[in-house]
Amino acid sequence: MLKLISSIKILPRWIVILIDSLIILFSITLAFFLRFNLSFEIIPEEQLIKGGLLFFSFTLFAIILNKTYSGIIRYTTLEDGVRILYTTTFGGALAGLANYISFYFYGNTLLPVSVLIIGYFITTLFLFFYRLAVKYIFSFASNLKYGRLNSIIFGASQLGILTKHIIDNDPHSNMKVVAYIDDDIRKVGKNYGGARIYHAKDDLDYLIRTYNVHKVIITSQDIPLKRKNELVDFCLKHDIEVQHVPPAYRWVNGELSLNQIRNLKIEDLLGRESIKIENHLVKSQLQGKCIMITGAAGSIGSEIARQVIQNSPGKILLVDQAETPLFDLEDEIKYMVPAVEKICLLADVTHLERIEGIIKEHKPNFIFHAAAYKHVPLMEQNPIEAVHGNIWGTKVVADLALKYGAEKFVMVSTDKAVNPTNVMGASKRIAEMYVQSMNSAINNGEIQNGNAEHCKFITTRFGNVLGSNGSVIPLFRKQIEMGGPVTVTHPEITRFFMTIAEACQLVLEAGVMGKGGEIFIFDMGEAIKIHDLAQKMIQLSGYKVGRDITIDYSGLRPGEKLHEELLNTKEKTIPTHNPKIMIAKVREEDFEKIHLSILDLVQTSKEGDENVVVAKMKRMVPEFISNQSRFEKLDLEVKALKDLA
Repeated sequence: MLKLISSIKILPRWIVILIDSLIILFSITLAFFLRFNLSFEIIPEEQLIKGGLLFFSFTLFAIILNKTYSGIIRYTTLEDGVRILYTTTFGGALAGLANYISFYFYGNTLLPVSVLIIGYFITTLFLFFYRLAVKYIFSFASNLKYGRLNSIIFGASQLGILTKHIIDNDPHSNMKVVAYIDDDIRKVGKNYGGARIYHAKDDLDYLIRTYNVHKVIITSQDIPLKRKNELVDFCLKHDIEVQHVPPAYRWVNGELSLNQIRNLKIEDLLGRESIKIENHLVKSQLQGKCIMITGAAGSIGSEIARQVIQNSPGKILLVDQAETPLFDLEDEIKYMVPAVEKICLLADVTHLERIEGIIKEHKPNFIFHAAAYKHVPLMEQNPIEAVHGNIWGTKVVADLALKYGAEKFVMVSTDKAVNPTNVMGASKRIAEMYVQSMNSAINNGEIQNGNAEHCKFITTRFGNVLGSNGSVIPLFRKQIEMGGPVTVTHPEITRFFMTIAEACQLVLEAGVMGKGGEIFIFDMGEAIKIHDLAQKMIQLSGYKVGRDITIDYSGLRPGEKLHEELLNTKEKTIPTHNPKIMIAKVREEDFEKIHLSILDLVQTSKEGDENVVVAKMKRMVPEFISNQSRFEKLDLEVKALKDLA
């Protein structure tokens, strides 16, 4: 019988009207029975028939007029109760008015006032409570049919109650909320939406054992990141699935639905507490300006573009050599802030004539240089391309920024430039050195250029970006979807992580606060062990490590470090107005020397001898010591040459 009930999707409206009609007739009859001392013998037959028909007609008319029959009964809420109250009040008022007219014109009432009042209250209660009864019968039947899993909601708040309501009332839900948990001791012991509130730290273990809990749903939007990780670690240890409810601004059409309650992602646990960015300073400097972004179709470049557009520049130039990603970006942003002119330009930053044509025509005020090769193993295999893309490309754009009077040139660098152990990191360090020395040469008057006093050269340096193209998290996710194994290079390898949004906020703020010559570094928090990251991603996906999906170790790749650094051991930092952003104090480089060395390096690269190219890079960056690479042999040769010198 219960299975038959649960299979009924929606009661036909004619059935709802029929049930409502029977309830109205029953209610007015009961009202007469109660009014006349529980005795049918003394009830005036004429009043029972005429008065009952009067009350029935007007109340049913009000129901049809207000369409209270059209709601889905299994989803009945307090709002439906209020609608029923309005409806029966309107129907009762009409019946009372008809009763008064009868008395005024004919001298007698069709319905005793006391019966009218009693009937009104009984009808209101019965119409609402029968709906609630049907709702809970459907809910109980659905629980039996689908075998719902016991779940707990973290966050005894309005959003928690809403989440429970959605879970309880969706016929396709496989969950049953048995309790709330909350860190606020003041809420413990109370009941929200039919479930008791327990203390999250003290009672969770008890609840898990008592109710055989399968899921914990996090609804709290202000839970500290550290506390969220503690809760998730506890749940994963007990093989409990963790889900979360997105913030209201991400709800589809402003409404929360069951399919928006999703499994927690690793990005939700690796991001850090929000940082305070001086957005008003960013807007004041970018508003109305021409902004150029190289590498605009990449993870960092595209996010910089999105954030820049929100600051109302006059024009934004999006430069990239990747055709399809640039096309996708153009399609995405074309309707964002319509007043901003958006120009997508297919170009390679190493092509001097093409880039000069762009900068000469548009005269950008700010240039954010995010174009670069970033994959360590590929650059280790192709060092000449690293020289061309990362070093020569940076030099081309920086030189033209100076030549055509840009206000600021902001270079995006990486933590791999610190004590580099690979070609990619060394190429970015050389690019940093050139940009810094150029700024010093301008200040010292070594570079004679009519626009020199206007151009400031700034560098930002940070670690790995969560979810960026080719990063470890999308790779692990793909491996998990394929059933494993998840490959980690070394059991002890660690990395710093930050979100794309944070990285781009840093770049923008560095652009507005930089006075020239700085290397801005970011407080990246604690380094994350990649093995732990892989393990947690597997568990968050609902699998067991070792049983369902294994973790394999492939060994360090050519040029790869065990632990990344944000600062050279010889470097120091000075604070800024933002406690999360610091300035690295690095050794001063001679511009002319770096300039000539780069020209020589680029010329050498055209000859095609990779060993000679990398050897010259090592001489330019003395701290560049190869690791797990075919270029390790060059370190001995460079050292021998230094000893001879």
